[in-house]
Amino acid sequence: MGVVAKIGIKDFSRSAKILILTNLVYAFVMPVIDIFVASYIMRNSNDPSKVMLYQLAIYTGIPITFYINGYLLNRVNIKRLFSLGMLLSGVSMVFMMSLKEISYSGLVSAGLIMGMSFGLYWSNRDYLVLATTSDRTRNFYYGLDTFFYTTTAVLVPIVIGWYLMTGNGSTNEGVNSGYKVVTVAVFIFTIIASIIFHFGTYEKPKNEKFLYFKFHKLWNKMLQMALLKGLAQGFIVTAPAILMMKFFASEGALGTAQSIGAIIAAIIMLILGKLSKPKHRHIIFSFGLICFFLASLFNALLFSSIGVIIFIFLLLIARPILDIAYFPIQLKVIDLLSELENRNEFAYILNHEFGLYVGRLIGAGTFLGIAFFGDADIALRYALLIIGTLQLLAIVIAKQLLTQQNKLENENI
Repeated sequence: MGVVAKIGIKDFSRSAKILILTNLVYAFVMPVIDIFVASYIMRNSNDPSKVMLYQLAIYTGIPITFYINGYLLNRVNIKRLFSLGMLLSGVSMVFMMSLKEISYSGLVSAGLIMGMSFGLYWSNRDYLVLATTSDRTRNFYYGLDTFFYTTTAVLVPIVIGWYLMTGNGSTNEGVNSGYKVVTVAVFIFTIIASIIFHFGTYEKPKNEKFLYFKFHKLWNKMLQMALLKGLAQGFIVTAPAILMMKFFASEGALGTAQSIGAIIAAIIMLILGKLSKPKHRHIIFSFGLICFFLASLFNALLFSSIGVIIFIFLLLIARPILDIAYFPIQLKVIDLLSELENRNEFAYILNHEFGLYVGRLIGAGTFLGIAFFGDADIALRYALLIIGTLQLLAIVIAKQLLTQQNKLENENI
């Protein structure tokens, strides 16, 4: 990285800049969804298995909505679908807050609505990034993107954690009332993000067919990486909230611990996005996986309040580092294969989501299986370590994928 990559905001199109601005506003919503919905369930049920069930419902709703979105893209403007995805996150939270008790049916329903929100948001967002950026600018794009959400991951938990703990008294009813105010704020931010997004100009995928079952052998490597990424996704979102509520029993502590790692991660992301080039992606990706493994190892060895802080600190660094390398690798493969196989780019985005889903099922199933046959503490302690160890295989797979990708690219020049 000795030579600075001369990539800046000026290299993005107007529509890409509007997409970045939209994501910046929506980034204020993501920490609420990621952290405080899980902590709300824990506060009102004290059952980690219910959090995982909610997460499993989300992950079931995502690929189904990805598939439905493929049909909708041929009939509905992509702006409306993307905006609907953001607005549904607020609808899911309203539904959750309206439940008189945290029942299994209520959790599954709220999770499926949130899964629909994620499905519409991420499937269209992946396509929009693919359509409005180039391989040259994607490290910087994801550097900015991860900088935004790691920065909001500092600000939002501090503000909400402080508000919930000091603004509504110490009773459970008072804190739950605070969650309802937070839900209203989520709605306001999603509406603002939707309005901004409509100033851009975006086209839908050109080829209407999007469902295929056979792909180039290079795509099989990408699916292996998706499966391993999905393994961790079953835990990354909910594990910090479960562990924090178990050892600290306070959303205030949750916010503070999240902020420590996020400040460092935000700075790293901005520097990496600006200085790194496509050739550095494998190194960055490997470093992120090692950080995730160390986070799970310290959690298993210590399994205490100190272990939780170290775990969250390393996780907050690992998560954006993995994203800044993984997504550009994925989009580059789609760029190459969609042209080679003359297929709709969304076909690869949809298929990739199913690879993630299989991984998420295995990851969440590992946790629930250990919790069922052992107990929740054993699952929290060792399921993460199992997943973190398995994920290291992605270092080798990514190396093979990048080698095959370069060879294929050279053959088609």
